[in-house]
Amino acid sequence: MFPGMGKIDPKKMQAMMRQMGISQEEIEATRVIIEKQDSKIIIENPSIQRVTMSGQETWQIAGDATEEPSEERTNEEDIKLIIEKTGATEKEAKKALEESGDIAEAILKLS
Repeated sequence: MFPGMGKIDPKKMQAMMRQMGISQEEIEATRVIIEKQDSKIIIENPSIQRVTMSGQETWQIAGDATEEPSEERTNEEDIKLIIEKTGATEKEAKKALEESGDIAEAILKLS
């Protein structure tokens, strides 16, 4: 990491990082999911580090990654709630929810 320094004691490295205003925290997790527009990346058995420097957070994630298509986001319970609150038909409620992606917005749209 630092040329010409050889092997550094991890405690000394942490102290040097603190002096430079850098903090590092290991986050324990069993899975990380990154949701994209049309798919999601799932990282199993992740090793996660949160590094804070000058008020900026950086996340480092390593693990076994796979990518799969996103599931349909409309939920029957959500549609029933929209119908209940607005009196819309099931087709109207489903369309409003798909377009907005948010239950409250769909209800407002149909009210």
